[in-house]
Amino acid sequence: MRSNVALVLITQFLTAFADNALMFTIITMVKQSAQRGDWYIPALQASFLVAFVLLAPWVGFFADTRAKSKVMTYANIIKAMGAGLLFLHTEPLLAYAIVGLGAAMYGPAKYGILPELVGETELVKANGWIEGSTILAILGGTIGGAYLAESISVTFALICVTTLYGVSAFAAKWIVSQPAAEKTNAPLLPLFVQLTRRLLATPRARFATLGVSLFWAASVVLRVLLVSWAAEVLLITNTEKVAELTLFLAIGIAVGAFLVPRFIPLAYLRRARLAAYAMGLIVLLLAVVTDPWSARVALFLTGVAGGMFVVPINAALQEIGHKSIGAGGAVAVQSFFENLSMLIASGVYAIATAAGAKAIPTVATLGIVILIATTLVSWHLPPDTGKLEDSVPPE
Repeated sequence: MRSNVALVLITQFLTAFADNALMFTIITMVKQSAQRGDWYIPALQASFLVAFVLLAPWVGFFADTRAKSKVMTYANIIKAMGAGLLFLHTEPLLAYAIVGLGAAMYGPAKYGILPELVGETELVKANGWIEGSTILAILGGTIGGAYLAESISVTFALICVTTLYGVSAFAAKWIVSQPAAEKTNAPLLPLFVQLTRRLLATPRARFATLGVSLFWAASVVLRVLLVSWAAEVLLITNTEKVAELTLFLAIGIAVGAFLVPRFIPLAYLRRARLAAYAMGLIVLLLAVVTDPWSARVALFLTGVAGGMFVVPINAALQEIGHKSIGAGGAVAVQSFFENLSMLIASGVYAIATAAGAKAIPTVATLGIVILIATTLVSWHLPPDTGKLEDSVPPE
């Protein structure tokens, strides 16, 4: 099992590295062309998310009815095809949308395979390792993609990205996962609705689902917002230097993921809301930051709070789903809500940017929205009982 978990970590690291390198490679392409406005970057992020929302009723069942290691391999091949389209000068929005299709397939398999490989007591730790490896990949991919595209060439960066997807697909082939579940002939859309209702039958499951959606919506806006915020506040326009700023956010999430098993075990999920409140307050601080080092500290602390928020609610959803509707199905429901929230957030931000919204008021608004949304999401969360079984929906 340890070797299988190690292979999951390797393939996740490589594919996440390539995802982030590709994004900053495309951002460099956009900046070099100077033919598109500031709205194009959040629109690019939105194009990546479309498949997550449209295919949510199907990708979870696809993952649950096939060996999840094979699904991870297929998904990386599709990502490589999307990246390869950029060599043919395909519209980046379309190429990145195809990469998003591969990512939509990959997510349920990646998270759904963990409960097959480790026990309940190790699940938070395994999630911490997954999130930590993802953050390291974000660090390397963000910096590496920006550096290769700006300092060497966009073509060389694309070659590296495509190669990483291929190696990740090869590594995933060797993961030994459980046999696929029996396929169903039932219409998948009504079944998806039914499973969504069942998964969200308990307050803790609703809190985890909506909470992870809040985290990723805020994260995706903050990530693309940093491009215009750095230019407006810190006078940084170089893509590589903007990528370095996101490094501190990612390091913070990795630290939060490392700390969380000690402070927020699965049976005490209610504690996670405190980390979300802290994240909102720290984002508000960015509205008054004026120098690079203060910005780096604020981004690091935002990441720590975010990591301590998202890791336990991810683990709770996996365990609840594994014991009720199937891990892949649960991750697909989770993916639908979080990616719908990210798609809406990216779209709203793109529209606001096109209308002339400035970075500082947008950062302040984001912090306030996080605080309000955390309060609403936590409103009916019951006290912790110390028993995870209380969270599992009835048959």
